[in-house]
Amino acid sequence: MATKILNHNLISHKLTIMRDRNTKTYIFKQNLDEIAMLMAYEVTRDIPVKNKEIETPICPMVGKEMSKDVILVPILRAGIGLVDGFRTIIPNAKIGHIGMARDEETLLPVEYYAKFPSGIDKARVIVLDPMLATGGSANAVLDVIKQRGAKDIQLVCLVGAPEGLRAVEEAHPDVDVYLGTLDERLNEKGYIVPGLGDAGDRLFGTD
Repeated sequence: MATKILNHNLISHKLTIMRDRNTKTYIFKQNLDEIAMLMAYEVTRDIPVKNKEIETPICPMVGKEMSKDVILVPILRAGIGLVDGFRTIIPNAKIGHIGMARDEETLLPVEYYAKFPSGIDKARVIVLDPMLATGGSANAVLDVIKQRGAKDIQLVCLVGAPEGLRAVEEAHPDVDVYLGTLDERLNEKGYIVPGLGDAGDRLFGTD
């Protein structure tokens, strides 16, 4: 397993806009799309490729094309916010969906929906969620997609807490984790500090 904290200056700039409590919903979404594109570039750096013979306007050549399908799996609701940016970079990606709601008393995830494309056992599966807080939802989702046969898995989150990162590293040492940034800690309610609030609410304008 590899854990990579991107700490890209453009991501930091856009994330600061998203963290601001006064940022409007459409600006929040715009910056999330742009960060997702930046992260997609880094996450797919090692995507398998194969040779492909083509002809340019000048001459024949052997180029490269992706040799493995990509399946994006956003964790509902907030994970949907990362899909557009990733799909802009990988337009042929397939999309799975899984719903995990957090019980606000126990902080444990409860699955309420799961549907995936075929071929998950042969694809690069990229699980998307803006926040890695306690790690409970991420670990539950990783359990589910492994049960469906997924083997080549990446977890991509915009903001993570050390507690959640440790939980994923311990439970799923075979999964690569990519974070835009690693924040300080969780508070007593299980929210990331300084974080950016509830990503789903801020993305969709709900309370």
